[in-house]
Amino acid sequence: MSTPAGLSLPNDQDASGRTLGKEELAALSEVISSGTLTSTKGQFVKRLEREFAELMGVRHAFACASGTAAIHCAVAALDPEPGDEIITSPITDMGAITPIIYEGAIPVFADVDPISMNVTAETVERAMSNRTRAIIVTHLFGNPAEIDKIKALADAQGAVVIEDCAQSFLAVHDGAKLGTVGAIGCFSLQQGKHITTGEGGIVTTNCDHLARRMFLYINKAWGYGDPKPDHYFLALNYRMTELQGAVAVAQLPKLSDCVETRIELAAHLSRALSELPGLTLPKPSGNSSRHVYWKYPLIVDERHVKDGPVGLATALRELNIASAPRYIQKPAFQCAVIRDQRTFGRSRWPFTLARPEAIDYSPEKFTGTFEALSRVLVLPWNERYETRHVDYLAESITAKYQLLKQ
Repeated sequence: MSTPAGLSLPNDQDASGRTLGKEELAALSEVISSGTLTSTKGQFVKRLEREFAELMGVRHAFACASGTAAIHCAVAALDPEPGDEIITSPITDMGAITPIIYEGAIPVFADVDPISMNVTAETVERAMSNRTRAIIVTHLFGNPAEIDKIKALADAQGAVVIEDCAQSFLAVHDGAKLGTVGAIGCFSLQQGKHITTGEGGIVTTNCDHLARRMFLYINKAWGYGDPKPDHYFLALNYRMTELQGAVAVAQLPKLSDCVETRIELAAHLSRALSELPGLTLPKPSGNSSRHVYWKYPLIVDERHVKDGPVGLATALRELNIASAPRYIQKPAFQCAVIRDQRTFGRSRWPFTLARPEAIDYSPEKFTGTFEALSRVLVLPWNERYETRHVDYLAESITAKYQLLKQ
């Protein structure tokens, strides 16, 4: 089987898989012509914040430099005490974990469901202690986690829920948009996300106190607009530039269509692959949930497919289809920064403050995590796909599946 003449899969790392166009160029031209590239004096970042808050139905939204910055602003807004614990997922970007450590808190990992690869209320509850300050719930691949049940656990203990929505723009759980259920929502505008400014992030909240803390944290804790401003506490410059803000303002009206296209075509691919034994297809975790398909994660059972996801990925590469077996090569707690506690010089701080149980990464505590990583094959996905691209992807997977079938 060979790629039909002229057909290649759109790639979100270049123009073929992105919706960047004349609208973004016009907005950028306006910024350049104004000569004002800083968001403290410009209008585009402020406009983005207003429009994103309106889209999400929240009181506050603030733009920042990256998705990592968004998580950092959220954690810093809680002002954790050194040694406080923040529960998170071992299957996530390290940029969603290191902010915990920078703020002197301990990342405590909850196991994940082996199919959705999200943390669950059950696994979060097992990870909780009387030192739990917050829970970061990552909605992986755009599939909502059990956010309502997890929030109920947090509320009962007085902990705060932060939603990592980097991959889940406009996803819904039980009628609520992700990013509005927890106290804070964190979004990423990195190159491969649903909409992009290359790098960039947004935080949302309905809490005035947390909003104030996040606004200050983005701005070195300088009280812009205050009668007698000062640098009130330790903070960074995490501001977004007007250039990024202009691109984001132009991208935002495209978000809804982007999401609908991803959902529609994911359903098309799932129908095409539904008869292949040993493949578990992605779907919303709950009946009232809306999966927005940042990527298309395919669970491959090596009892049916020789060498499992690695074998299928290798075979698809022959057809110029790039896919990612395992998604990440190892759980976050096996990365050197956490495994060897490589933090501030040789201090190992804040891990020196941790309970032994909080930093126990024994494999038997993470059976879902290891099972998930051993079986998942992440297929490329973006809103520039057309039916013909999905048909080619389905035909390619089916053909290689038949060759590898056991």
